[in-house]
Amino acid sequence: MGSAGPAGPFRYPNFSWYFTGQVLSNTGVWFQNLALQLVVLGATGSAQALSGITIAQFLPIFLLGIPAGRLLDRVAPRTVLLVTSLASAVVTASLVFVVTRDPDLWLLYAMVGVLGSVQAFERVAAQTIIFELVGPDGLSKAASISTISLAAARSVGPALAGLAFQGLGPSACILINAAAYLLVFASRLRIRPDALHRRSSQAQQRPREEGVKAAAGPGAKALGGPASGTFRRSRDVNTLLVVNVVISLLAMNFGLVLTSTVNLSYGGDAGAVGAVHTLNAVGAVLGGILAARRPRVSVRSMIAATSVFGAALALNAAAPTLLLFLAAAPALGIAVGYYQGIVNAAAQESVRPQFIGRMMSLMTMGSYGMVPFGALLMGWVIDASSGRVALAVSAASAFVCLVVVLIRTRPAPE
Repeated sequence: MGSAGPAGPFRYPNFSWYFTGQVLSNTGVWFQNLALQLVVLGATGSAQALSGITIAQFLPIFLLGIPAGRLLDRVAPRTVLLVTSLASAVVTASLVFVVTRDPDLWLLYAMVGVLGSVQAFERVAAQTIIFELVGPDGLSKAASISTISLAAARSVGPALAGLAFQGLGPSACILINAAAYLLVFASRLRIRPDALHRRSSQAQQRPREEGVKAAAGPGAKALGGPASGTFRRSRDVNTLLVVNVVISLLAMNFGLVLTSTVNLSYGGDAGAVGAVHTLNAVGAVLGGILAARRPRVSVRSMIAATSVFGAALALNAAAPTLLLFLAAAPALGIAVGYYQGIVNAAAQESVRPQFIGRMMSLMTMGSYGMVPFGALLMGWVIDASSGRVALAVSAASAFVCLVVVLIRTRPAPE
């Protein structure tokens, strides 16, 4: 079945249920994250103690990304998602017992680490299942649209979480997230296994290879090759993995960089911080929609994605006042949403269906596994200079990646 327009994947009921679950999951996480951050800061007043939450949350993704990908190449992603949503609900609910005025930090870190370990499998499975939901024809659009769930949650999650924390307290925020995971489980249970596309189907793969190769132009590589050895040696795969790591490490720490820039560089208050994140998130939704309008995505599509991203980062870094910085925030959001939509779609399209689990595990390790390292690095840059300098460094990294993509995707000489 074809799918015209960015809303095409929603013609598949399975994708609609999947997308609903992703929005619920990403929104619920904001309640937990805000509660944990404010509890730790209130008890310690230490940013270093707060960084422990980030490390405990994302380090397991870095460590378990490859095992998760190998598991997803053997076990149905729907099964993994059902298990991880229930496990996440149980672990999250248990956090209620340690979220107190004087929390045991090491116990808190340990429990967040357990949840992060579950999420390592959750995030890889959530990317791997997209092919099975829509098949080869709708993959590019579905992969791009799936990133919108994160941006949509970011546009409303922080505000709702802040109201819940002020009115109900941290324990209620934790329980709201646990309840959200149960709703996520229910939405994933509605995904019909008999309507899923098998990733091992070579009959489906052949037309997909021809379509993507035609879209990529002369010199395009086959989609990951016939064997795992070819997958590992694929020029397109390696290009995507390198770009993903560099961008994630140096240009995706917006929670830290944008907050620090507003507060420290411009002297903005909490309202200004919330405004810049909301404007950025709303722009990201639009960027994801723009990415989803592309009928096919190849690695060469990263040329536009990295150049637009670098230009938007440079624009924000150059803003001389808070007002202009706020005005530039939607442009950065659009660039982020577009980049994320393109890179996820390109990753899905660059390999054969049977290698999608492995590919997305490596992409997840790059995207989320670099978070603690990027936070430490960009935190040092901000302390040594300013948030605007950190944004300039991010812009430079995007332009370096643009050069890498240009060189690595040049058509082969005839």
